[in-house]
Amino acid sequence: QVQLVESGGGSVQAGGSLRVSCAASGYTYSIYYLGCMGWFRQAPGKEREGVAFINRDGTTSYADSLKGRFTISRDNAENTLDLQMNSLKPEDTAMYYCAADSRFCPAKIDGGTWYPFDFRYWGQGTQVTVSS
Repeated sequence: QVQLVESGGGSVQAGGSLRVSCAASGYTYSIYYLGCMGWFRQAPGKEREGVAFINRDGTTSYADSLKGRFTISRDNAENTLDLQMNSLKPEDTAMYYCAADSRFCPAKIDGGTWYPFDFRYWGQGTQVTVSS
């Protein structure tokens, strides 16, 4: 019902910036009721991890280790989601995935990790590579 397509990945040197974007398309009714949208990433040999989430009303939450360097934003009129990444480090190298769901974004457990949450819609990913 909803397709997510990421773009904007690429290669950058450490300390640089990149902006990745995600465009949602498909059944208008489903897109209108998209609640939570977010970014995940997965590095080779590592588990997928949440990066940042944003609700339709603009409230955001970030992985503690990334807060301050990454900024998530969305445009409900254009059905797009962005992630601005600054001061990139080699350890930020990963495939970045866009995800969306009709529900409200999950809360954090004691301010740390997020409660388990299965996003319904996923993109195919865009590669971000940071060289030292």
